[in-house]
Amino acid sequence: MEGHHLILGKITDYLTGKTIRNTHDEQYRQKIARILVEKLGYEKKDVMPRLPVTARAEGKTSRVMLDLAVVISGRIWMIIKYGPGSLVTRHRSSLAISRLLGPYQVPFVVVTNGEDADILSGESGDVTASGLEGIPSKSILIEKMKNDHPRTVSDRQREMEGRILYAFEIDGACPCDDTNLDCGLWSEMNC
Repeated sequence: MEGHHLILGKITDYLTGKTIRNTHDEQYRQKIARILVEKLGYEKKDVMPRLPVTARAEGKTSRVMLDLAVVISGRIWMIIKYGPGSLVTRHRSSLAISRLLGPYQVPFVVVTNGEDADILSGESGDVTASGLEGIPSKSILIEKMKNDHPRTVSDRQREMEGRILYAFEIDGACPCDDTNLDCGLWSEMNC
């Protein structure tokens, strides 16, 4: 057992084929990846697992792990942030991530605990759908891509979103949780 995560051995990552730690949280991440590919029509190559996101605040820098990002035509169109428990507590930090990944706003933000999900508009933060069945399929995403005009995220907003992410995911993290912090453990064990 490390931190507060029970290590159940090793598991083969559904998307990459790499061997990673098997935890209860990882089992839910794998479930979501399978749903994306097997039920929602995404190809494995469309889904990037364990994407590091840099959070900065008051001269401090750390990295947070984004569980899944859907990339089509070289652009991130949807992110998925997993966390056990309440969904609403992860809305704001997930929106911050959606504004830090590139020069544009990621349009779809999914917050899930593996059993339920909230799908948020990246731009407004409004909940647009609920439940795992509310996650947009690839065909729906491609249809919405046709009319999308990416909104640029200003440097000032990126700075503020970095502070929000740092406050929620780094300063607010359990000190025994080594799965989200850039302390060397995450990269050695999960990548």
